[in-house]
Amino acid sequence: MNVRMMLSTVALTAAVAAPLAAQEQPIQISLFTPVQIVPESQGVSVLRLNLIYSANRSVKYFDWGLVNVTTGGASAGVQWALVAINKGSFSGWQAAAGAVTQGQFTGLQSGWFTSAKQGEGVQWGLVNTAESWNGLQFGLVNYAQRLHGVQIGLINIIKTGGQFPVFPIVNWSF
Repeated sequence: MNVRMMLSTVALTAAVAAPLAAQEQPIQISLFTPVQIVPESQGVSVLRLNLIYSANRSVKYFDWGLVNVTTGGASAGVQWALVAINKGSFSGWQAAAGAVTQGQFTGLQSGWFTSAKQGEGVQWGLVNTAESWNGLQFGLVNYAQRLHGVQIGLINIIKTGGQFPVFPIVNWSF
């Protein structure tokens, strides 16, 4: 095999292998990061199960554990944890004592404390917060910088554009 053919083969192999290496892996089992099957820089496409703490780029379908972190990709499905932090977007059901999505959230977010930068759907918790929420906030304390929807709770706060800035039981903005 001549040098040109060998270099072409190496280049072709690298070109094909690079995207495959960056693809999501189907299953993640983790004790804590970095003691996990799939590296933190990759996503998980079917199931992530962690015993203490796990971080991955994104997770689709099922994400179960104590502390679940996604580092910036688009995640979707069911995420159940003691603490769930999505640094990217999430759609589906996020349930945790502390459920936080720093990007776009769509679906049901439930827990003792729920927070989303932008969201659409239902926040159901003791304390619910959002910069911008479209839908229902149901809890003891509800806070939205901007809301298009209804808040039901003991204390309801809509910072900009609400029917009332602070109101008990129910508040709304359409």
